[in-house]
Parts: sequence; C-alpha cells; structure tokens
Amino acid sequence: MTHGGDADSRMESSRYRVLIVDDHPIVRHGLAELVGHEPDLQVCGEAGDTPEALRQVEATQPHVVIVDISLKSGHGIELIEQIKAKYDQIKMLVSSIHDESLFAERALRAGAMGYINKQEATEKVIDAIRQVLRGEIYLSPRMSNRLLHTVVGGDRLNEDPIGGLSNRELEVFEMIGQGLTTKQIAGKLHLSPKTIETHREKIKMKLNLANSTELSHRAVQWVLENR
Repeated sequence: MTHGGDADSRMESSRYRVLIVDDHPIVRHGLAELVGHEPDLQVCGEAGDTPEALRQVEATQPHVVIVDISLKSGHGIELIEQIKAKYDQIKMLVSSIHDESLFAERALRAGAMGYINKQEATEKVIDAIRQVLRGEIYLSPRMSNRLLHTVVGGDRLNEDPIGGLSNRELEVFEMIGQGLTTKQIAGKLHLSPKTIETHREKIKMKLNLANSTELSHRAVQWVLENR
C-alpha cells in the first residue's frame, strides 16, 4: 500500500525548484505565493543579498533563480556571473524595476536567460519562469525587437551614454545617486577608495560631466527615474 507521505515526497521531487533573490521581503513573499500555487513549481529558498543567495544555491540546487538587480549587498549582475561560473546548469531570470533597455543585455551577457520588469502582470512571471526552464530566452517584445535590430542592423542598443558604462561603473554610479560617499561605496564593493575614485573619473569622462557636483546631480536624477 502506498503511503500518503511517499506520494507527497514524489510530488515534491518532481517539481522545479525556484530560488528567489530580492532585497525586499514583501516582494519575495509575493513571488513565493505566486510560484507556490503552481503544481509544477516550488520555492526552495529565499535570499536578500549575494552571500545568502550563494549559500542557498549550494544548499538547495535550484532549477531556476529569480534575481533582482539591486540587492542589500552585492549586485544582481555579479551574482548571475558567480552562479553561472560555478553552476552552469542553473537557469536565471532577472525580475527588476530597473530599465530593461539598460540592464537586459547586461543580464543576458552575464548568464541570465530572461529579464522581466516587476510592473508586468503576475501571470507573465510564471510564463517567464517556464520559458527559461525550457531553455528559451524571455524578454519583452519591445526588448526582443531592439536586440534584433542591434544584431541585424548594427544599431547601438543604448543611445543614452549611461548605457556605455561598464557593469562596475554603473554600480558605482547608482550608489553615488543613492548618496553614498566614496568610502562607503568602497566598503560595500570591497574595493579601495582609490579604485572608486578611478571609476568616478571614468564615469565623468564617459558622461561628459565637468565635476563631482554634476556627477552627483546626474546620478541622483537617474536613481529617482529608475525607482
């Protein structure tokens, strides 16, 4: 006779494991509720920062990781690169409020297989997870079209010079916009203040900004626009 517990454990093992990485507990809870209602999916863990996410990945071996760009410590793009380097079989989907035109291509280059804006309808999140699990790329129709134009016509994907910043420079730029000092940014990124100053100078040059005041104003404006 088959015991109910055995059947339950077989059902659990046949479901795809989903790890949710987001710095907002309410967002994690909402995503967990959404995923938990699907018969073929289960949430195997949650994390709010890079160290915890890497621990959870090792402990739970998820099939797919949903990653936000902004985390309590670390950065979503770097986390994707780290997971990809160690666990090539794990699929990753970015779910973020950040501008898709600026971050989607970066996420794909880092190793993610999809990018969905948090403002999308909830059913699209499940569609995106399933598409990524099938080994397919998930992007909005608008972003897919832009990437195709870039490949076919050689168009620049980002006319905005901010798109020309490297991943690290963009990370520093965002932290400047959040009001962090050079020393605080250095501490968060585990880099020297001198290295952060070098990044600041490169950002000013790429964005054609005359001084630190212009850099701060531009960064604050960008952060406010991308909230």
